[in-house]
Amino acid sequence: GRVGMIFLTEHAVKKLKVLILEHPEDPIVRLMVRDLDEARLSFNITLQDKVQPDDGVQEVKGLTVAVEGRSAPRMQGITLDYQEPDGFKFIHREQEEDPKFDLFNWN
Repeated sequence: GRVGMIFLTEHAVKKLKVLILEHPEDPIVRLMVRDLDEARLSFNITLQDKVQPDDGVQEVKGLTVAVEGRSAPRMQGITLDYQEPDGFKFIHREQEEDPKFDLFNWN
């Protein structure tokens, strides 16, 4: 299978843990991506109660992160960040070594 990789900043990890504390019945962080049009992508982040069969799943700093199967190839090199007041942001950037990011792979 194709391997994708995604990065989470410390801010994103912290905020997700807060959200899960508020919604303990939905402990899975699920990510997916959709085409809005030819130039734009829509990234979606939800909390869910269970993993779907085709999801790629990884534990990151105590979070269970699931990536929708058909979104996985599109998530290559994406960084998930969180900043007030904008909220979560998906940043697409060239891969670079950066110790602040947690790297995780799925097949």
